[in-house]
Amino acid sequence: MEHPGFFERAGPFALRDIIERSEAEPGPNADLGLEIDDVLPLDAASQGHLSFFDNTKYLKSFLKTDAAACFVATRYAERTPETTAALLTDQPYRSFALALAMFYPEALKPTSLGPGSEGYTDGVHESATLDDGAVVEPNASVGPGARIGAGTVIASGACVGYRVHIGRNSYIGPGVSLSNAIIGDGVILHGGVRIGQDGFGFAPGPKGHLKVPQIGRVIIEDDVEIGSNSTVDRGALRDTVIGAGTKIDNLVQIGHNVVIGRMCVIVSHVGIAGSAELGDGVVLGGQVGIIGHVKVGSGAQIAATSSVRTDVPPGAKWGGTPAKPLSVWFREIATVQRISEERIAARRKGDRSQP
Repeated sequence: MEHPGFFERAGPFALRDIIERSEAEPGPNADLGLEIDDVLPLDAASQGHLSFFDNTKYLKSFLKTDAAACFVATRYAERTPETTAALLTDQPYRSFALALAMFYPEALKPTSLGPGSEGYTDGVHESATLDDGAVVEPNASVGPGARIGAGTVIASGACVGYRVHIGRNSYIGPGVSLSNAIIGDGVILHGGVRIGQDGFGFAPGPKGHLKVPQIGRVIIEDDVEIGSNSTVDRGALRDTVIGAGTKIDNLVQIGHNVVIGRMCVIVSHVGIAGSAELGDGVVLGGQVGIIGHVKVGSGAQIAATSSVRTDVPPGAKWGGTPAKPLSVWFREIATVQRISEERIAARRKGDRSQP
């Protein structure tokens, strides 16, 4: 059964109305009467869709996009595809946020449909579906349109939100909150895990930080285990995905649009920023930080406390800040240690020329 989605879409809207609301200017090929149905990423958009280009990392996608219209800085206007109307703006991300709010106004504000709302019996909404053998413990909440598979346990104090689907034989621990998420079979979420809340998306400007609606989902595949008090943000336009068999420790933060492959191991205090991608079998040591929009190849291993700022090749073993191949990192450490020891020895001998 296809999932019905989590947000209702408004529109369509004429391009002139979008331009007016988004503080942009029409390019020379813009048809102001053109109707726009939805907002999608550059590589997924087609006619009837609006997109934006604000990061040169996605220049190739911009040059090939089939979007009907696209927010773009003036310096890139001439490179806009012929079939795409350029919407000129100094701040494409901010204009995109304003337009996205037109289509998905509900996504601007978190909502909670708890057991105090109408239609609940013992914490389960009348429109929710519980398969045979599903267990909802006292003081747990299962919201409207949610579906709980056979053999799954929803522990006391857990909150399963609107239209969240959970597969078979999973365990949702005490105090877990789930929203905007689809959970597979055999998944274990330990106490305090937060899944599907807003991604950290704001468009800065002189008038303050403009909230960007987050309309994606979180997809957690089969046999994933996530430790206590870890958080997984839902996607902005795309989904945040955690691949089958991946194991995540306590106190891990996974940002919006992150894609994690199958059978990965992520140790505690790791932070993965938005739109980063991990291949299959990646191992991240404790306190690793990964910046947004980078790719870590399948089978790569990152040493604890490292900071990953560039793409990592498949199978590589990296460490350090910034992270680099282990052989280079170890050589640097040894060199610094040797220089330090030489200077200390020189000072002890009275050679004041050494700093």
